[in-house]
Amino acid sequence: MSRLLDLALPFARLMDPETAHGLSIRALACLPPRPTPVDDSRLAVSAFGLAFPNPVGLAAGFDKEAEVPDAMLGAGFGFVEVGTITPRPQPGNARPRNFRLTEDRAVINRYGFNSGGHAPALARLTARNARGAPGLVGVNVGANKDSTDRAADYVSGIRAFAGVAGYFTANVSSPNTPGLRDLQEEHALDELLARVVEARDAAAPGVPLLLKIAPDLALPHLDGVVTVARRRRIDGLIVSNTTIARPSGLRSPFKGETGGLSGRPLFSLSTRMLAETYVRVDGAFPLIGVGGIDSPATALAKIEAGASLVQLYSGLVYEGLGLVEKIKEGLVARLARENATLATLTGRRARELVAAPFPA
Repeated sequence: MSRLLDLALPFARLMDPETAHGLSIRALACLPPRPTPVDDSRLAVSAFGLAFPNPVGLAAGFDKEAEVPDAMLGAGFGFVEVGTITPRPQPGNARPRNFRLTEDRAVINRYGFNSGGHAPALARLTARNARGAPGLVGVNVGANKDSTDRAADYVSGIRAFAGVAGYFTANVSSPNTPGLRDLQEEHALDELLARVVEARDAAAPGVPLLLKIAPDLALPHLDGVVTVARRRRIDGLIVSNTTIARPSGLRSPFKGETGGLSGRPLFSLSTRMLAETYVRVDGAFPLIGVGGIDSPATALAKIEAGASLVQLYSGLVYEGLGLVEKIKEGLVARLARENATLATLTGRRARELVAAPFPA
């Protein structure tokens, strides 16, 4: 079935991107249950106190409502992150709000946390757990646009999904909810994480808590984020979300659309920020690298920049689900060729990247 979905990609690109995505979710939801692929043991990763069969994860945003985590695990992902999920249902921003920059192998979205709210996603994940479905599913939680206490919304997400989340991600870095990125300011972030960690410790002790950050942080600002993350003893950082920057050289007529840019043009900036974060974290906790992964080489580059695990989404738009197996096969080939392990590759180029000129 995944092969059929890949064959349908050229036709899907003739549709509005949001419509095409919705049809993909419905098609995946119709897949019969299938066993999770058995991965080469060299791809196994231990991070955040969890065991991952391989380091390739599905980023949040693809399965916003927790409708197809098992189908994506069956496609070969080592873990799946659902969401972002807000406490109350909200429609998000007006359509159109998703744009393919085909010439640039990129996407711009301004969804604005469109969400069915906690209840339907929780029901699906509870049913999944009840039937004993295997595989690791993380839950990405966010705040409603009109919330008067956004930290309370994150606390609500932790409490709601405490019994079903393999790990939690607090998304404070989407550019499409006004003011959300202000939560990355040091004082605001310290208050937020204090409340969220307290809620996690009470409702879901031992479940890892991650923070997803923007690639657009100034380096002194990144210093503050890492300082707070270490002080509050969260379990890891995801680097990074989409960017509001527009790198030079974009060719698509959609390049001027408002929203977060993802895909190939995000790769250099997000990888540099990953390396900068790795150096600052200094081994305190693992990192997940996201942004522009569309090949084995780009996945490896994230690992060498400091990622213990990687996530992708936009790459699927252009490469299809077969990209997952291509990346895993490429990583195994590289490990065999160098007689290396993923652990020995993690971060080995971080300081070299940090010393280079910043990407334009």
